[in-house]
Amino acid sequence: MRRLLVPVSVAWLAAGAVSLVSAEPASPEADIRCALTRWTEDFNAGRIDKVCNIFAPSLIADVDDAGQRDFAAQCKLLRAALGDPELSLSYALDIKEVLVEGDMAVVRLVWVLTTRIKPTGKVSTTKDQALDVFGKGSDGSWRIIRYMTYERP
Repeated sequence: MRRLLVPVSVAWLAAGAVSLVSAEPASPEADIRCALTRWTEDFNAGRIDKVCNIFAPSLIADVDDAGQRDFAAQCKLLRAALGDPELSLSYALDIKEVLVEGDMAVVRLVWVLTTRIKPTGKVSTTKDQALDVFGKGSDGSWRIIRYMTYERP
């Protein structure tokens, strides 16, 4: 299940659409951290309608042992997982570094996914190392355009 869900690194959200424009301009790093935190909160709350907001339509995701996915495949997978009544899923986020250069940014992070299978009560936890590449759109929003993830031992 882990390989199916990791977004994002992770997957995608401020103001419901990753539009991170505020009255007072924040730093790009702060905007990206906010987007990742909001995505984590939305995912953990099961907000299916918001789970893809962090991804750009041009998304390409490379997930360890699961192959490449585009935006449509990633969103379908996340929505199905969150909509599964037999699963309880939650992510914890550990951002290691955010590097911003112009309209691009790279984030090194670790996702910890806890999965509980409701009928059996079985709980499992996985740690995934991820690298997310964000692009800044013409509307000022930061979205993930590429990400790679693999399980950590």
